[in-house]
Amino acid sequence: METSITVALAQISPIWLNKEATIEKIVNTIEQAASQKAQLVCFGEALLPGYPFWVENTDGAKFNDEFQKSLFAYYSSQAINIANGDLKLITQCCKENLIACYLGIIERAHDRSGHSLYCSLIYIDSEGVIQSTHRKLVPTYEERLVWSNGDGNGLRTHHLEPFTVGGLNCWENWLPLARTSLYAQGEDLHVAVWPGGDHNTHDITRFIAKESRSYVISVSGLMAKDDIPKDLPFYNNIIDLMPESMANGASCVAKPNGEWLLEPQIGNEDLFILELDHNEVRKERSLIDVTGHYSRPDVTKLVVNRERQSIADFED
Repeated sequence: METSITVALAQISPIWLNKEATIEKIVNTIEQAASQKAQLVCFGEALLPGYPFWVENTDGAKFNDEFQKSLFAYYSSQAINIANGDLKLITQCCKENLIACYLGIIERAHDRSGHSLYCSLIYIDSEGVIQSTHRKLVPTYEERLVWSNGDGNGLRTHHLEPFTVGGLNCWENWLPLARTSLYAQGEDLHVAVWPGGDHNTHDITRFIAKESRSYVISVSGLMAKDDIPKDLPFYNNIIDLMPESMANGASCVAKPNGEWLLEPQIGNEDLFILELDHNEVRKERSLIDVTGHYSRPDVTKLVVNRERQSIADFED
């Protein structure tokens, strides 16, 4: 059995708030990763169609404001409805290229009215099947003005021989119990997705690796003022309020002993290709396995509710 896999970190910017154009860029990147023999390609948080950078820069908390409502409405129009087949081109690309994918999307959830938005992390296997949709448990700070609370349905791991892979969105990675729910399912390759920023990835990537004795991939997006499309509605209203840099990347990979395999990569749009050796996990687990030999389930135990939450149960 193979003991190694090749992974790709896609540190790219979206075509901000343009669903169709961003999907095209993602498909091209998946094809590029597959051409370099990657078995897994990972993209940043909320890449499709983009992170809501306008909120903290345009008085996003102003209540019942017509401008903020209009921005949200446009954002919603560019969000992803999985049930309607919005990810079809991406799943087909994964199938045709025999590559798995972690992708951060803004989901307009058909099972929660079809209008509320969720920051979701999608896992697509190499047969093009969406195996999990993890909705961010708690949006962070200003994100709560546009994103809704998720649930535990997507707290799942997936076999990617010889690894077991799982993932979390951005600051969810600071939640000990969310991490533990993945460790307990055998996770030994952890994918942390971020909108971008060395202030996010630099410390926690190595910390999670040392805690879990797993490989940890932190994959980030990029976003600069120049990336805001000039044909974007509201462009003239927001452009002078936005900072020059909103997300500077800092994608990186830590080994199971906490050392860098790839140090944070600042600022450059690129596809980073690395080989991960599963034997490195096995060596480090001899010292500590936090949900295995170094756990005490007779003393402390975690209960995880993975039921998809809904406001109504219909009995026909």
